[in-house]
Parts: sequence; C-alpha cells; structure tokens
Amino acid sequence: MEIHVQPSALDGSMRPPGSKSHTIRGVLLSLLASGQSRLIDPLECGDAISALNAARAFGATVSIEDGVWTIAGPDKPLLAPTTIIDTDNSGTTTTPYCSVAALAQGHTIITGDEQIRSRPIAPLIRALNELGATAFFTHPSRKTPPVIIQGTLKGGRVTIEGRNSQFVSSLLLSAPLAEGRTEISVTNALETPYVQMTIDWMERYGVSVQRNADYTHFVVEGGQQYTASTSRVPGDWSSAAFPLVGAAITGSGLLLQGLDMTDSQGDKRIIEYLRKFGCSITFQEEGVYIAEGSQLKSDLTIDLGNTPDMLPALAVLATQAEGTTQFVNIEHIRQKETDRIEEMHQKLTSLGCDLIVGDDELVVRGKTPIRGGRVHSAGDHRIAMALVVAGLAAQDTLIVEGGECIAVSYAGFCEQLQACGARIKIKSTPS
Repeated sequence: MEIHVQPSALDGSMRPPGSKSHTIRGVLLSLLASGQSRLIDPLECGDAISALNAARAFGATVSIEDGVWTIAGPDKPLLAPTTIIDTDNSGTTTTPYCSVAALAQGHTIITGDEQIRSRPIAPLIRALNELGATAFFTHPSRKTPPVIIQGTLKGGRVTIEGRNSQFVSSLLLSAPLAEGRTEISVTNALETPYVQMTIDWMERYGVSVQRNADYTHFVVEGGQQYTASTSRVPGDWSSAAFPLVGAAITGSGLLLQGLDMTDSQGDKRIIEYLRKFGCSITFQEEGVYIAEGSQLKSDLTIDLGNTPDMLPALAVLATQAEGTTQFVNIEHIRQKETDRIEEMHQKLTSLGCDLIVGDDELVVRGKTPIRGGRVHSAGDHRIAMALVVAGLAAQDTLIVEGGECIAVSYAGFCEQLQACGARIKIKSTPS
C-alpha cells in the first residue's frame, strides 16, 4: 500500500486507539487469572490478535463483542500448546509468552516472522533457565527465536539486562506463579514506565510486587494467584504523538480525545517534549488541544531512555525546529521492530533533512525543508506514521510505501487525518 501525502494543515479532532501495551498485558493476565476477565476498548490490532491467539493456544476461551474482550483462563494447570506459538511481528507478545511457557507443563515452541527471528532474547532465556525452567534456542549460535521452553518455574535470584524492559516485564508477569520467591536485579534499567505499567496490571489482578525506587530490584513472592478483573484500556499516547507532531510542524490546531495524563504510559511525556519545542498545549474537557501557530525552536537535549517509541515522531519534529536537537540514551532503540535510529536517519536525510548519528545519540539540525519524494516504511508502523506526518509539512508530494503496517497499532490513522483536512490518498499496490 502506498500513502500519497500532500502538504496540508490540520483542523478538527482525532481519537487515538487504545494502548497496545495495555491491551497485551490485559490479555496475558486474563489468561493466567482464575475466573472470567473483561477488557473494554482494547486495541484490535495485529499484535494484540497475536497475543489473543497465543492465549487461546494455552487454553483460554475468548469472546469478542462490541469492543469488549471476555477472556477466561483454563480451569486446570497450564499445559503447553499442541501447536507452535507464532507471534508474527509482535515483540510485545513474544517475550512475555516465553515466561508463560515456563509455567506450563510440556514443551512450548515460540517463533515469529523474520524480524522477530532476528531479535536477540538471550538474556531472557538465560534468566528463565536460572529460575528453574528449561529453555533453549533451536539455533544456539543465533540467540534469537525460535525457542523451546519447558516449565516449571521454581523461583530464585536472577540478574538481567534492563535496556529492553520487555525482559523485565516478562519475568515479573510469571513470578507470582512460580513455586518460590523470585528476586530480580536489573542492570542498565531503561524504559521503566513500561515496567511500572506491568506492575500496575499485576496489582489490578490481585498480586503484590516489591520494588526499589529506581526499578533495579524486585521481589515477588511465589504461590500467589491472579484473579479475574474488568479493565478499560486507555488511549495510546504512543500513537497520539504522531498527529500532535503533525499539527505542530504545520502550525495547526488539533484536539486529541480519549487520553489520560494520570496513566502510567511513559509516552505521555510527548506533552512535555512539545512544550519544550515551543508548542502551546492545554487540557480541556474534551481532550488535549495543541494550539495553532506553533513557532518551533530547539537547542535541546532529550533523553529517550524511558520513552524510546517517541524517536520517530520527535525526529520529524526536530527537523522543523530552529536549532539543534540532540537525542541521547537511544542505543536500545536499534532493537525495536527495526533499527529506528538508522531508519529515521536514512529516510529523513534522503528528504533533505540534516541528521547525524553519533555514539548513543542522534543529532538533528533544523530547520530544514522536507522534500517530496518516495520512501519506504521498512515495515515499521511507527516509521510509517512518522513519514506520513512529515509529508504534511513537505514541499511536494511524499509517497510512503509499505503503509499497511500502520494497522499494527493505529488502524484508521490516515482516514482520521483526512477527516481533519490532510490531503492523503491511499493506493493499493500489487502484493
């Protein structure tokens, strides 16, 4: 699919979808809980469907009706699925289900698409082995999925690298169901809002977690039990960043609905970042409003250690701000759906922008015109959305190839932009 974007201003309101991170945590805990849980307004996207399918494979019953997912875990000990767990392109599904598999009787095989099969998860597999499970790679030299995992977790003490918070969250989710106490020490703790989100969901489902202030040490007693819960999935701040940036770089006014500033999502810091760039943002009864006429200025250093998903949108924003922006503490962003540092560097440079990749940093010098042209999403939904909003401020038509990946997290993104005045045409391409 090609997305043809012409220079456009925005005016109106948009409602970002439910949070993918929240949705997948809700699915996982509903699988592990006793009783019947309900998720209201979940994000119905490819990653969440991968999580649902995996839950079914582990014995959960699932019904979907009118924006509500009803999930009941099996009323017997967790058994390894009789089929291979294929998480497709979902890293947020792959890592936690490795720990779910470590709770199950029998051998579970977990794999994914080519991108997932290239993502190293050795720290997690090592930790599961140290906690009593049996886990190994089908290709030991690669340290990537497919993996084969056999339960059950006994508990114990483990130290794990924390640049990828998914490893920490994965261990936390399974720890209450281990036989004994689990103590987790974390080195290089980053992305800590995602870890707090995991703890919030665990507590909502009835278990307790002890942690220190800097998220480097956790204690979880074994032998606990998750109990069913009814939860509403909040709007996704990660997705909201893209229309907000689109409004900022075009000097437009835009209202974003369905967002909660009290939520644990770290990406709500997009409001803080936009204000630093000179945007006027207010909280109204209807939602978050970015005022028209933003005069973007920079000379900023922004640490993205805890908000890695912000890089694609903020890189576009920085190209349209007067001054130099330095994004630091970003090396872990190379291990997302793509190497997002290199992808944004290549894409924006090809469009005439001035970016330099350094040691654990990305420097953007603005303001530079964005040329029109043709770029590819690299199959990464956040790269694709960043390029679409860049096209709103481009000098000529910008064509984004591979735009179908946007549905991973924000189905209807382009249509919502069109409703707010964006001149966007979506064209199907031969598969």
